Amino acid sequence: MKLKLKPGFNPIETIESSMLRMVFWARWLLAPLYLGLIPAIALYVFKFFRHLAELIWHSSTLSDTELLLGILKLLDIVMVANLIVMTMIGGFTLFIRRLSQESKAGSELPWLNHIDTTALKVKLGMALIGVSSVHLLEAFVNANHTDYGQLTKLVVVHLVFVISTVAIALIGKHQSK
Repeated sequence: MKLKLKPGFNPIETIESSMLRMVFWARWLLAPLYLGLIPAIALYVFKFFRHLAELIWHSSTLSDTELLLGILKLLDIVMVANLIVMTMIGGFTLFIRRLSQESKAGSELPWLNHIDTTALKVKLGMALIGVSSVHLLEAFVNANHTDYGQLTKLVVVHLVFVISTVAIALIGKHQSK
């Protein structure tokens, strides 16, 4: 029995086209991961206000250094939450679907208009540098209670974040030319 095919029908192109559609739609498997970051932000909000309440409650008995360390902890929580939001929105926008932004004042995120994978990596790298800076400052402020090995590790990690972020930015700038 001989199989008759329509003129112009190419089974390889049909299979290729189907595979491309499946791969393209598989990006939606990432959506639950990004949605799962919303409760993570909620946990950080809870942690922030719990820490803030403790800081306020004990503020009269804290030394200046302890108060500074408490404030640095709040900054750390905020910066990690910002990192989560950037990852969530940037990743969703890049890999799943462009977000249609409302035109209401204050609801726009200008960085989304020119986001690409390199720009997102640089923004995330900068956020990691910020978090690392807070940890480093916290360790130096509390240097009397931190051993030299721990300080060295924190400096090395910070430098790795700085160097890798600068490298990614330079590579991205070079590729865009």
